[in-house]
Amino acid sequence: MSKLYLMRHGQTEYNMQLRVQGQCDSPLTELGVKQAHAAAAWFTAHDVHFDRMCASPLGRTRATLDTIRADLTAAGDTALPPIEFIPGLIERSYGVFESGPREDVPADLWDPGDALVPYGGEGNASVRSRMVDTLTRIMLAPHADSVLAVSHGSATYQFKQAWEHLATCPQDVHLGNCCILVYEFDPATQSFMCEQIVNHSVE
Repeated sequence: MSKLYLMRHGQTEYNMQLRVQGQCDSPLTELGVKQAHAAAAWFTAHDVHFDRMCASPLGRTRATLDTIRADLTAAGDTALPPIEFIPGLIERSYGVFESGPREDVPADLWDPGDALVPYGGEGNASVRSRMVDTLTRIMLAPHADSVLAVSHGSATYQFKQAWEHLATCPQDVHLGNCCILVYEFDPATQSFMCEQIVNHSVE
């Protein structure tokens, strides 16, 4: 079976300012870059090599994956695939609340159900279906034995929720910036089994 390493991007300025990002953008902080370095170090320490490297098209995921790719190359992995930017990995839309204070959002930021739909946002079912469909297509493509996909907090959380019933590790875990969710993918059943969730302690 093949492996999916699903990651959240590094910490951003909007994360620090408690502002809603969604499909708008914000640069990585200094800590966010350190978190990306820590993720790369984890891959190197565990001898993980990738056939595909994918990211949401937003700047914060691009910057995270650029940092990881540079570190892996510097560590001697000179056969890395090019980065693919996949629209289906983008964060949910928060509609009129994007770039505003988190406290203005009338629901849980990562798990709002359909509360944001009347405000032009994306509901849970849509995000979950989009993430599952996108990652399934990625894993079913040729040369996808080991895939890195960098996405976002709510989008990653909804994907995790879709497959919690098959997980073999604890799922009640905070998804910190640059966390790594390790999945085994079964192409016969097109299902994902979460084996590990890795958070990094970075100061």
